[in-house]
Amino acid sequence: MSNEISERVRTVMAKHLRVPVENIASDATFEDLKIDSLDSVNLLFEIEDEFDISINDQQARDIKSVPEMVAGIEQLLAAKAENPPAGAS
Repeated sequence: MSNEISERVRTVMAKHLRVPVENIASDATFEDLKIDSLDSVNLLFEIEDEFDISINDQQARDIKSVPEMVAGIEQLLAAKAENPPAGAS
């Protein structure tokens, strides 16, 4: 699943930054990609929409690279799978 998540993250980032997905290395840092704090906030909103998750403020501040983003998404998706919303089947 990690490769699929990584590809989806890279695709969202490439779209956000308006660059080819090939320009987003799977081990890139936000600094490498020249993502500033405003870009980071907007990117997180797009990631939340893509994966239907909610990233809390503290987690968001700690994310500084593609691998950290992927790891955080994996954790949130795993927690969501273990605790589906009430009324979900």
